[in-house]
Amino acid sequence: MLDITKMWCSIDTPSVKLRYGGSKEGAGARRPIVVWSSTKRCNLKCVHCYANSTGELDADELTTAEAKVMIDDVGAMGVSALLFSGGEPLTRPDFFELATYATGKGIRVTISTNGTLITRDMAKKIKSLGITYVGISFDGIGPINDKFRGVDGAFEGALKGLRNLKEVGQKTGLRFTLTKHNTENLDEIFDFIEKEEIPRACFYHLVYSGRGGEISGDDLSHAESRKAMETIIRRAEILAKKPKPTEILTVDNPCDAVYLYLKLLKKDPARAAAVLEILKWNGGGANGSGVTLSNIDWKGNIHPDQFWQDLTIANIRNTPFSKVWGEGKHPVLAGLRNRLPLLKGRCGGCGWKDVCGGGFRVRALRSTGDMWAADPACYLTDKEIS
Repeated sequence: MLDITKMWCSIDTPSVKLRYGGSKEGAGARRPIVVWSSTKRCNLKCVHCYANSTGELDADELTTAEAKVMIDDVGAMGVSALLFSGGEPLTRPDFFELATYATGKGIRVTISTNGTLITRDMAKKIKSLGITYVGISFDGIGPINDKFRGVDGAFEGALKGLRNLKEVGQKTGLRFTLTKHNTENLDEIFDFIEKEEIPRACFYHLVYSGRGGEISGDDLSHAESRKAMETIIRRAEILAKKPKPTEILTVDNPCDAVYLYLKLLKKDPARAAAVLEILKWNGGGANGSGVTLSNIDWKGNIHPDQFWQDLTIANIRNTPFSKVWGEGKHPVLAGLRNRLPLLKGRCGGCGWKDVCGGGFRVRALRSTGDMWAADPACYLTDKEIS
């Protein structure tokens, strides 16, 4: 993630310590965030779902008892956070039992949800558990969002869920995936963020996994990515001046950090130098998937991240996550943890590897069959990377 509000607007946000802690050990020494795809079941049919979610329960999903063993394990190793994802995590009948169990272990628990199931009573219950953050997916306003979600009325349902959470004082925010079909409406999304006083918004670049692979042709061109970044930075600066600044982040394309730095260098060279040091400490993608970002799916399979469902490193039913992740013996994990020398093409010859970290590896894999090839979503020019 790139914290636009911090890096461009110089305003500290709740994510600063987690994302830019500045410890001597470096960002790669941080404990991982565990994205738990807790169920494959979902009440929507999103066209870009990395998990290929359906309306049916997978008979092999982790039981409540197995999930608690996993929670004990990740809690004991001191993970940065446990993110309940899916599918739709709120469709698990034992969701509240497991979330209560995790927060009771002192784990920082967050939720990624489509928001449509969050009634006022459910919002109160979520708030009472001490959930750190609830991210709700919106991919446009009204019909645009509903087309992405595959269900009419999804936008209104998610909006009700968002408002219910805000009414009870639960920190929540917006998650938005950038594609050709919605970036022309980015200003409209920011108007929505401002009107609803949404405290946090994450703008995700498309990753070609699951059903997201079926719509890879809808990914932004390089010119469109640059235009989207210009809009995001411009509107983040406006929101930063509000009495309650909105935290704006971009996700899954580490070259955003280089783009922002080069833009800031023209505006304020002195501050750009300080920002560059922070970005180098963070390391971009080099300290992401397989390092400080991990995934456990509904069957207990361990993956480098949630977009890498076709690569199973191990299964927690056989080996604890802490052991698998701590040892890092799997060749893909080992490669991801020392990836810079392995990069090829434009990524291999890029002068910003210490900032970008080689982009998003699973996107390169999906596009070329080679996980070390250049990330096709890098929109920097040859001159900019030289």
